Amino acid sequence: MKVKVISRSTDEFTRERSQDLQRVFRNFDPNLRTQEKAVEYVRALSAAKLDKIFARPFIGAMDGHIDAVSCMAKNPNHLKGIFSGSMDGDIRLWDLATRRTVCQFPGHQGAVRGLTVSTDGHVLVSCGTDSTVRLWNVPIPSLMASDDSSDNEAKPLAVYVWKNAFWAVDHQWDGELFATAGAQVDIWNHNRSQPVNSFEWGKDTTISVRFNPGEPNILATSASDRSITIYDLRLSSPARKIIMRTKTNSIAWNPMEPMNFTAANEDCNCYSYDARKLDEARCVHKDHVSAVMDIDYSPTGREFVTGSYDRTVRIFQYNGGHSREIYHTKRMQRVFCVKFSCDASYVISGSDDTNLRIWKAKASEQLGVLLPRERKKHEYLEAVKNRYKHLPEVKRIIRHRHLPKAIYKAASLRRIMTEAERKRTERRRAHSAPGSMPKEALRKRRIIKEVE
Repeated sequence: MKVKVISRSTDEFTRERSQDLQRVFRNFDPNLRTQEKAVEYVRALSAAKLDKIFARPFIGAMDGHIDAVSCMAKNPNHLKGIFSGSMDGDIRLWDLATRRTVCQFPGHQGAVRGLTVSTDGHVLVSCGTDSTVRLWNVPIPSLMASDDSSDNEAKPLAVYVWKNAFWAVDHQWDGELFATAGAQVDIWNHNRSQPVNSFEWGKDTTISVRFNPGEPNILATSASDRSITIYDLRLSSPARKIIMRTKTNSIAWNPMEPMNFTAANEDCNCYSYDARKLDEARCVHKDHVSAVMDIDYSPTGREFVTGSYDRTVRIFQYNGGHSREIYHTKRMQRVFCVKFSCDASYVISGSDDTNLRIWKAKASEQLGVLLPRERKKHEYLEAVKNRYKHLPEVKRIIRHRHLPKAIYKAASLRRIMTEAERKRTERRRAHSAPGSMPKEALRKRRIIKEVE
């Protein structure tokens, strides 16, 4: 007679201390767990509902400006600091942890339209409608942490006066040059009072400029003639240009895929392009109901944030057609500038109501230190949710968002107009000669022509 016994090592199942958790043996044989998928589906449903319950994205507002916040800049060498410029010429350095002003940079006589920080994080460059470029020394982090520096004012390292107003500025990711946008694209050196190079293609005002994160000599600009232009500093003339049907307000390069960039457009959409193939957009990102004013990529390159004239902030996947998150408050007005924090955990928005606001990048994320068991549980629930996200009930809960009435009505109206336009085109095509009205995708339809 054979007797089967359970043979277990005492060391594996004995607690070292009475406070330790009791060790449990689990057999993961699927034949013994016939209800595994049903149990995990219920867990995914519960996790999706709990995300809605714990979604508290708004962290706080930073007030101090007395006019609309027009631009912002991150310091690549300091996680907590962010610079903001307003329409009255005031520039401030904020400490995100304490939500207080660390330093002010007075001097601009008009609106500050552009801010950027040098590669080493020591020099702040600002420009505005008073036709001046100002260089400032950035306070060191030890000064930023002190409490008695709230009324500290900095003096400019240099002031360069030029003949045209400026609309944007951006610094090379790796190098000593920075570019300003205005009546033309000017390339500056920190030690020169005049541009070292200038580019011009047409006579229209350039309204935004961004350097490529992977190739220091490549930059992209958008202009008021509805064009997006690629420049190479090693060439004497601009490289390529596309003209769209509506104006592009801002451009952001993907830091992880430097050949791709996304353009924030006046027609409520964002368009992702491959700089090597500009005749067609890679993806069209819809959901805003008014002009998209600013855009910024996450350091991970998987998401980007947009701020719009419709008083909302949205977060998109880099390849997603619709936003995964929308942030709004009753007091927030038109959003002119947005930034992802350098650790991709937070989003900062600057709006017409003079405030900067800090949001969580993941609305239901738990702030503070997580215990190892808590972190494992969060990761497990996230994996379960991702596994069952395509099922109708889970998908409905994850996608649902409460919208302000004005935005809800505007979105409904846009859907009605789009559907009416589609039906009208289909009827016209049905009653035309075969082949006279070829179908054209939205990715190509918004581009008028490409010039080289």
